[in-house]
Amino acid sequence: MELQTFHNHGPAAPSATVVLLRDGPGGLEVFLLRRHAQSDVLAGAFVFPGGKLDPEDAAWATRLDRTPADLHALLGEPDLPPGEAAGLFVAAVRELFEETGLLLADATPEQAARAWAALRGGLRFDAVLAPLGVTLTASALLPWSRWVTPTISSVVRKRFDTRFFVATVPPGQHPVHDDHEATESLWLPPREALRQYWHGGIELAPPQIMSLAHLARHRSVAGVFAAARARRPPCIRPQPNDVDGVRVLCYPGDPWHPEAEQLLPGPTRLSWRNRRFEPDGGLAELTGD
Repeated sequence: MELQTFHNHGPAAPSATVVLLRDGPGGLEVFLLRRHAQSDVLAGAFVFPGGKLDPEDAAWATRLDRTPADLHALLGEPDLPPGEAAGLFVAAVRELFEETGLLLADATPEQAARAWAALRGGLRFDAVLAPLGVTLTASALLPWSRWVTPTISSVVRKRFDTRFFVATVPPGQHPVHDDHEATESLWLPPREALRQYWHGGIELAPPQIMSLAHLARHRSVAGVFAAARARRPPCIRPQPNDVDGVRVLCYPGDPWHPEAEQLLPGPTRLSWRNRRFEPDGGLAELTGD
């Protein structure tokens, strides 16, 4: 991943990302996908499944197992229309299904597998699932955080307003990569993912780095879910600065950020050094060790 400077003052595209979690032998693990090397967004980097809200997602809002009003309350964004809130949950379910084959719905694992095969064969989400009459289980998703790309971006050309959700794998299903948008997938403990990033084994973008640092403070899926239910999802608007030729991304709580309250555990800034973004306190500041 190369440091670049993109100026984009247009609106940030509403998007949804799903942070898949499981309890592994050594504790909490997270699922990561490697973006295709030719992708126009974060090529070659490891990311969480997700993508932009589609206009068609609104049609599925009535087929969720929670009402738009309930989902709007969960996101904790008073200015967001309830219909768009429901659409973001639909987008999360759809993107997760399209990118990993996991279907959050009242469907059997066999139905999910056949539906994903049909999707990969060229059919669209609605054409695949509508005949099954399934209800999408928005209740399987818990809002975790919200990330808004700054107008001056360091790694992507476009701006996104992304709601991060946490979820677990439905019984009998197994996430994989699609060999199209993503070319590799793996499960890693958050600390191990950060260590691999630090030592050059994988590439991560700043939202993933900071999200993994957040998750590294938790030991289990239950702990993450309890934390998600106990608070309003923090909204993170990174503040980029160039200091003595070094790009510095500042987060709430940093002296150079307009918001004084720290909203995430771990570092409050990442600096572009050694061809990567890193905190002043090194790897230990990311992992909490």
